[in-house]
Amino acid sequence: MTRPKRANQLAITFFYYRDLPAAMRFYEEVLGLKLAIDQGWCKIYEICPGAHVGLVDETRGMNKWAATKPVQLCIRVPDVDAWYAYAKAIPLENLSELFANEEIGIRAFVFNDPEGYQIEIQSATRPGA
Repeated sequence: MTRPKRANQLAITFFYYRDLPAAMRFYEEVLGLKLAIDQGWCKIYEICPGAHVGLVDETRGMNKWAATKPVQLCIRVPDVDAWYAYAKAIPLENLSELFANEEIGIRAFVFNDPEGYQIEIQSATRPGA
């Protein structure tokens, strides 16, 4: 099996918050970042072209707030099915099933890197998701 050759579309690192509005104010007002995608309980801000940070309400996200911060690197690709086929063909720690989240408009899977950081590969299922 060969790795998909098409270029990645978007990279997002997610941080989890108890007080999402306070985090939003910080990223907008202190850092001056622009809201790029509004998924309700997840706000994604552009850092620079192609690089983003996602602020997630910890009561709704895949991870929860912790004193030692959890981090998830998310990479949006044009064809999540091709990437999932590739991932299943190689040994990846904690590889999930491919799943859909209709509420936020994605299909995705996750796995851990060698140090245990979670990586998500996803594709949007609708425009603007």
